[in-house]
Amino acid sequence: MLNISKKSTSCFVNFSRLQQITDIQAEIYQKNLEIELLRLEKDAADVVHPSFLAQKCHTLQSMNNHLEAVLKEKRSLRQRLLKPMCQENLPIEAVYHRYMVHLLELAVTFIERLEDHLEIIRNVPHLDENLKKMSTALAEMDILVAETAELAENILKWREQQKEISSCIPRILAEENFLHKYDVTVPP
Repeated sequence: MLNISKKSTSCFVNFSRLQQITDIQAEIYQKNLEIELLRLEKDAADVVHPSFLAQKCHTLQSMNNHLEAVLKEKRSLRQRLLKPMCQENLPIEAVYHRYMVHLLELAVTFIERLEDHLEIIRNVPHLDENLKKMSTALAEMDILVAETAELAENILKWREQQKEISSCIPRILAEENFLHKYDVTVPP
């Protein structure tokens, strides 16, 4: 009787195993979180690295210094911008400003396409030569088309001949079988 009470019941064994499994799962979860933190730290290391931050800070500082200089020189810059470049100023009324913007856009596109237009003009003297080359190429293409058509006709004729031959083969074989059956020889 005393020996029976010393044995732990299977219920308590299962509870202890369940507790061990839960502890191990919690430990695995904790390790996964630590691994994820290390990965994030590794990925962000180049962004938060002191040399990278110093470089960014230096760039921002130089931009700040430039903007401060522009603000200090604002009045002189405004006067320089108002001063005409070619010593002549063509005053334009405010109602025509939008048309000037459109005109400037057209001028910019014309200048961009100017090289293409000049190339076209340079090619005009070579137009006769190019037309002769095209005529020669067209004549060669006509010859090739005629040859292709002739070849297509020959292929169609050949197919018809093959169909006739293939339809005659069973008849010839039947005749040979008939002649062999009755030991008839055909003179050559």
